Amino acid sequence: MRGQIVRFVACVLATLFAPAAPAADAPKAFGPLLHQDDFRGGLAQWILELEKPGRVTAQDGVLDIDVPAGATLWFRHELEGPIAIVYEATAIAAGGTNDRVSDLNCFWMARNRDGAVPVYEESRTGRFADYNTLRTYYAGLGGNGNTTTRFRRYIGDPQLRPLLPEHDLSAPETLLAPNRKQTITLIADGSRIEVWRDDQRLIGFRDDTPYVRGWFALRTTQSHLRIEKLRIYRARPEGT
Repeated sequence: MRGQIVRFVACVLATLFAPAAPAADAPKAFGPLLHQDDFRGGLAQWILELEKPGRVTAQDGVLDIDVPAGATLWFRHELEGPIAIVYEATAIAAGGTNDRVSDLNCFWMARNRDGAVPVYEESRTGRFADYNTLRTYYAGLGGNGNTTTRFRRYIGDPQLRPLLPEHDLSAPETLLAPNRKQTITLIADGSRIEVWRDDQRLIGFRDDTPYVRGWFALRTTQSHLRIEKLRIYRARPEGT
């Protein structure tokens, strides 16, 4: 009897103090660093498209986006997969006019539908509908007043932006929490397209005709976001 008790206690202690198992399917270590921005040298690496005047600064390690309407910030460098885009993001709620906690959005692997560079399209003003003609991946965390998190594969159609039911999320754990720093990871590795927040995979998508090169942009509307520590890596192939 005593031996059984000792074995039981040992099992309990082993369970309590065992190291935590890694999250299933968590992103593995990335390859070489391709680009970075620590937001200490201004906005030299970005092109801004603002629907209305707002405050966008990059200093002291923070890209601060405080805007009353649509805003798209294009990273100047073209990207070619496989890549992993990683950055820290916080939706600010501190009593400011635009502190709405909504729309932590992005485009990646973006091109115009004719294959041209999307950044210098003169008709784009920062209004969301102006971007319908992109061919791109899009993720919108906490959209529509922090009620939805969505992923779309834009196909370059002025009207149609396909949305699969499994990519239209509304559970509380998929939305934004005010003033909480989170790490966003975007993967474009051939047919493997993923969106991660910290160690949670929000989106996993297999694209039979993937977008393998293009541009990255941060996107929001009427919100206040802080972005830190942007890193773009060569992604390691799945399973390595």
